[in-house]
Amino acid sequence: MLLDRYEHAIDSKSRITLPAKYRSWLDAGVVVTKGLDRCLMVYPLDVWKQLADKVSALPLTNSRARELKRRLFGDASHSVPDKQGRIILQPRLREFANLDSQAIINGVYTYCEIWNPEIWAEREARGDSDPEALADLFDGLDV
Repeated sequence: MLLDRYEHAIDSKSRITLPAKYRSWLDAGVVVTKGLDRCLMVYPLDVWKQLADKVSALPLTNSRARELKRRLFGDASHSVPDKQGRIILQPRLREFANLDSQAIINGVYTYCEIWNPEIWAEREARGDSDPEALADLFDGLDV
């Protein structure tokens, strides 16, 4: 399980250290791709394969399916953590997520997200300041 939230530095070689608690899940390698919310999504290889198989099976005749495939696969980058648990973040992915020298790594159970700390703080403040809107957001998810 990839849970909790961590703040980590991004070094001058564009590497970020994955949290020690995540490493057993991610040691075999990860796929990093653009998230839906201007963050990066980091998938363990087994979870990525399940998602990739589902997306690959979508029909080529569906324009939304083609766009999803382009975004998900074309923007993806495979990386294997080094002995210190660091992975390289590609420049185009760092630019997309507006990542400079610091990042928030947020566990989302089967994958994790990498966020610009300021953008993360704004999102968190919005949710904390309006609990009713947050409840409405979760309403209807059948959880």
